[in-house]
Amino acid sequence: MSLNIGIVGLPNVGKSTLFNALTKKNVPAENYPFCTIDPSVGIVPVPDERLEKLSVMSKSLKTIPAIVQFIDIAGLVKGASMGEGLGNKFLSHIREVDAIIEVVRIFEDDDVIHVAGNVDPMFDIEIINLELELAGIKKPTLYVLNSSEASPNKKDFLDQLPGPHIEIDPIFGTGLDNLIKASYDLLDLITFFTTGEKETRAWTTKKNSTAPEAGRALHSDFHDKFIRAEIINCKKLLEAGSYSKARENGWLRTEGKSYIVQDGDVIEFKI
Repeated sequence: MSLNIGIVGLPNVGKSTLFNALTKKNVPAENYPFCTIDPSVGIVPVPDERLEKLSVMSKSLKTIPAIVQFIDIAGLVKGASMGEGLGNKFLSHIREVDAIIEVVRIFEDDDVIHVAGNVDPMFDIEIINLELELAGIKKPTLYVLNSSEASPNKKDFLDQLPGPHIEIDPIFGTGLDNLIKASYDLLDLITFFTTGEKETRAWTTKKNSTAPEAGRALHSDFHDKFIRAEIINCKKLLEAGSYSKARENGWLRTEGKSYIVQDGDVIEFKI
């Protein structure tokens, strides 16, 4: 399944710097508003050491991770819902995403202009959230606190944040893996795997998906023509060292249509 995360915030809070750090893609990150007008899109793998271990075990020719698609959307300003600062165009981009990362500047730097004249994280959040509300946009939101520089007052407002948050430093790359995983978790997604000599692959499905529902990620036939699935947790498969040894140990299970897929399951679908 496709997962699109929009990166939003006021101008000059570090959105494009974060996007560049996540995707290693060079997009403008200049010190003035509306530098980014058309959204940049980057596909980022979800870090998962289980995938690499399964691929080594299976001697796979290809290793394919689960992915998150990040979309860098230009800075919103007060009045965006009424068209200020190209707001209508920017808000239309936000409507197309599955969830929102709202970048909040908590660093002080006289050389980086703040559109309101001073750094006030809660004020910034209120502006963005009001504009999203006025535009009728209500999607899951993760607040990303940009601590690129000294942030002495950052703890003063943490208990006021209206949703989950994570702190990152995009300049030094700290917290990026956690951000990718948190984005993945934001929509209640889990990972399951398929593995063999041809490829080992991580797949994405919603929590509490049945086996046929998860199978749709591979192909519609695995949902429509589902008969059964052979399943083992990746930890048990890695402990066995091979499918044949796991089968010999009796660790492989046959499950039917009502089975709820668990994070880390390795699945072979039967149709």
